Amino acid sequence: MITNQILQNTIDGMKLITRVDLCVMDTEGKPLASTMNNTEEYEPMVAAFANSPADSQVISGCQFFKVYDDHQLEYILLARGDSDDVYMVGKMATFQIQNLLVAYKERFDKDNFIKNLLLDNLLLVDIYNRAKKLHIDTDTRRVVYLIETKNEKDINALETVRTLFAGKSRDFITAVDERNIIIVKELKPSDGYDNLMHTARIIVDMLNTEAMSKVHVAYGTIVNEIKDISRSYKEAKMALDVGKIFYSERKVVAYNNLGIGRLIFQLPMPLCKMFIREIFDGKSPDDFDEETIVTINKFFENSLNVSETSRELYIHRNTLVYRLDKLQKSTNLNLRVFDDAITFKIALMVVKYMKYMESLEN
Repeated sequence: MITNQILQNTIDGMKLITRVDLCVMDTEGKPLASTMNNTEEYEPMVAAFANSPADSQVISGCQFFKVYDDHQLEYILLARGDSDDVYMVGKMATFQIQNLLVAYKERFDKDNFIKNLLLDNLLLVDIYNRAKKLHIDTDTRRVVYLIETKNEKDINALETVRTLFAGKSRDFITAVDERNIIIVKELKPSDGYDNLMHTARIIVDMLNTEAMSKVHVAYGTIVNEIKDISRSYKEAKMALDVGKIFYSERKVVAYNNLGIGRLIFQLPMPLCKMFIREIFDGKSPDDFDEETIVTINKFFENSLNVSETSRELYIHRNTLVYRLDKLQKSTNLNLRVFDDAITFKIALMVVKYMKYMESLEN
């Protein structure tokens, strides 16, 4: 559970303070971390000591100590020297490693708990019982952020996120698949959705500059109880998907600001196909030439304003009117009429949604 690098950093720090050489071995005598040379000679002694009833012993000028993890023998610690001072250093090092084992086990248990909580794998009674055992508050305001990285297993992005939230021990950073990093963030009573957007933009900026990662960030709604964290996660996941389809230019997408995209995303495919057949009479927006598509998009960008659209397209007003009339003949929709424009806009969004769903199936 503890990496050899963490063990090495621990005993390096102990030696720097005490000037006593230390070595951590497994129960078969293989060195895992050490500040001393020629540890091979101790291998048979460690194996014999591991099978003895003693918890500490002096052998060949070294203090031997047993390090337990929940009453299970995990490591053998060697401290070079046989004086009382060396014995005290060895006991301190043993105590420190045992505390690390407890801390990392608790961290691992919390990570597993949060993953199962996000995925709805826990019964309600289990949620509150396990949260109590792991000392996690159950009635704190929280929100779930979902960070999608461009590359799978983006270690740099994960480490940057952990660094960004390093001082906030009550936040949880985990992952349930290869490309998404999840943050379950605890909020202050005064934090609102403006604060959530600000935090999301900081995450994007940090990952772009520090980890050189192109990411998209989505977040759900604020929840007040631990049992609702999974809901915020599902909302963040939906926001990420909806953002990919309808708002691809946005780096941050909030569930509470998805607009009509959220409704279309939840439509069944047969209904979408029937709607498109009715609107385009068997045709597809892909059949429109590039000039028509550019005109339509610019017309919507300018809120159906003919004068402003023609100015930005550098065409005469009558030319724009001609293009809109041509589109009306082929679709029976007059984009200068608000109801028709809304119908056409929704139809374009439905087509985007259908293409996205088809790409998932292929």
